Amino acid sequence: MINAATPPVRALLLVFSTVGLTAPWWFNLHYLSSGGSLAPGAFFSAAFANALTTAITLDVYIAAMAFCVGVARDHEAGARRWWAVPLTFGVGLSFALPAYLWWRSAPARQA
Repeated sequence: MINAATPPVRALLLVFSTVGLTAPWWFNLHYLSSGGSLAPGAFFSAAFANALTTAITLDVYIAAMAFCVGVARDHEAGARRWWAVPLTFGVGLSFALPAYLWWRSAPARQA
């Protein structure tokens, strides 16, 4: 279980999530507008173009898979937790991970 976080920690998680959405996507949009493609062959050729991009790509994909295992094991979050998996691979880990931590760290609602 993830404990409720203090308001400053939750705010920091939202900042990380916002930056994790905007910063990578600025570069993604630049890549796409300059002729880059999301077709698997072209995309993975660019992602594994050299040793540095290969290391970063593998690092992010391994971390994303580990995060998804954590989401799958977070049974206390219920079925609603699955939103994080498609957003991890469709938007980005740097958005989905802090957003998930923000979501899970919400104070318990009183009945």
